[in-house]
Amino acid sequence: MRILLVNKFYYPRGGDCMVTMGTERLLRAAGHDVAVFAMQYGQNVEPESMSAFASEVSFAGGVGAKVKALCRTMGCGDVKSSFTTMLHAFNPDVVHLHNIHSYLSPVIARLAHEHGCRVVWTMHDYKLVCPAYTCLHDGTPCTLCVTGNKRNVLENRCMKGSLVASAVAWIEAVKWNRKTLERYTDAFICPSEFMAHMMRKAGFDPGKIVVLNNFITHMPATAQQRGNYLCYVGRLSPEKGLDKVLEVVSRVNYVNFKVAGTGPLEVALRERYKSCSNIEFLGHLDSASVAQLLQGAHASVVPSQWYENNPLSVIESLCAGTPVLGSHMGGIPELLNDSNGVIVDRYGNWENALIHIIKKPWDHEAIAREAQQRFAPETHYKRLMTIYSSK
Repeated sequence: MRILLVNKFYYPRGGDCMVTMGTERLLRAAGHDVAVFAMQYGQNVEPESMSAFASEVSFAGGVGAKVKALCRTMGCGDVKSSFTTMLHAFNPDVVHLHNIHSYLSPVIARLAHEHGCRVVWTMHDYKLVCPAYTCLHDGTPCTLCVTGNKRNVLENRCMKGSLVASAVAWIEAVKWNRKTLERYTDAFICPSEFMAHMMRKAGFDPGKIVVLNNFITHMPATAQQRGNYLCYVGRLSPEKGLDKVLEVVSRVNYVNFKVAGTGPLEVALRERYKSCSNIEFLGHLDSASVAQLLQGAHASVVPSQWYENNPLSVIESLCAGTPVLGSHMGGIPELLNDSNGVIVDRYGNWENALIHIIKKPWDHEAIAREAQQRFAPETHYKRLMTIYSSK
């Protein structure tokens, strides 16, 4: 097949980028002809194939830059000409969309459909059901826009507390509404059953929704020796719920806790817990260091307070044979059971949960074996080919 992958950025920026780039490697290894379309950006890696990327836009510049960015969300400007050039030059059988809102545009789905391509779209966030992406309002899970009027995003100023940003999100949601997107998309890939549930709840055609978990390309080895610590790997931001766990850890002396990651809360958390000898902040780690951290941990903790989709942090931990203490939010419970982790209610007793996961004997080899089969590239590839080939 000739497959065109589309994501707004093309470097290891976040989960959507990691999945897109991993899918590219997977498809190339299987012998497919693969090309990539993204927005021009200074940190992008050099694509292996020919490209005609859309020009860069930014919502952080002056008035002219903001107008250009707003036009991009509506599908205007050079994104149409550059993507049309790409379609005619590469002539793909399948166009696989990932994270395209704002910096590219859903107009890409329309252009691909009109070109005669099969269009599939992986849902990395809740943008199609929540104009603010996260299904959060003032830090609390919210589904008002899922089943109700998308004007809620404007009335509640859900985008960064800004009336202007929220107005843009609302206009974008009206322009690229469910009926329009369904017309141009053949299949919506949901990495979790929870995401699929939210899409169906929002009225999307169940016949176009398929569930396909994320995968990881490099399976880690299982450590022979486990360290006496728990760890967190991820962004240091309010919705991730890390502060709730650190507050518990700071009061006990039987838990050593390592934190890997950066984000808007990093400075505040480092200051708040600087006197706690059992809490260590590691900052940003590369992928090899993250793997080593997970392999040596007794368990990892994913205390999210928002509807996580299909978090790679859980998948990577399980593939390393490391059990997970996760919150009962979004798609996290789908990944865990009594043999590979502990699930805690959002308002549950985290101290009891920490004690439980520390004291329980875990079969690390069995955890790794089951996870590495479930999230293997080969498993993902077979299912993806079925989705690509379906009529």
